[in-house]
Amino acid sequence: MVFRMLRAILIGDSIRLGYQSHVQRLLAGEAEVWGPEANGGHAVNVLMHLHLWAKHRQPDLIHINCGLHDLRTDHFGGGESLVPLPVYALYVERMLRYLRIHTGAVVVWATTTPVIDAAAKAEHARWNDFDRSDADVRAYNGVATAICARLGVPVNDLEAVVRARGPETMQNGDGVHYTEAGSAILAEAVAAAIRAHRPR
Repeated sequence: MVFRMLRAILIGDSIRLGYQSHVQRLLAGEAEVWGPEANGGHAVNVLMHLHLWAKHRQPDLIHINCGLHDLRTDHFGGGESLVPLPVYALYVERMLRYLRIHTGAVVVWATTTPVIDAAAKAEHARWNDFDRSDADVRAYNGVATAICARLGVPVNDLEAVVRARGPETMQNGDGVHYTEAGSAILAEAVAAAIRAHRPR
């Protein structure tokens, strides 16, 4: 039997960019782990790029997330989320169905990580452009995980990983992003999910 390493793709925002190199290190010799150089951003952008990031690469497993950019409330938008929750739900289901149809890969959805409201508000106040709230993280994750349950898509609950340890112990002070040590903890959860759901 010829051994072939698992081909895994990570798709997500800046949180993914933070943990990706750690996942590559953890799975060295087990999996070829790739992710786009670009920040995945909101669900519309992810959906627009799935043909380049996933379909044409034909991986064995795809670990995917979006949410932090979708739930941001832009000041110029009157306090509405950039991608309203019903639209987010539509796009999450569409991207999961697209990946299943066009790649044949195992798809693992990752929940969006928590926001520390006070820290995020202080950081965003410097630019006076948008806000994020932890209540929205919970709402968007609730919708996404319900879709995953209906479609039979496994979930890597990164939100729960962070809440169990305490966001303030892992984040870098801006209410959203992670220290290197925090990203390494997220990477352990991602690597474990890839190992658990790799095709047999």
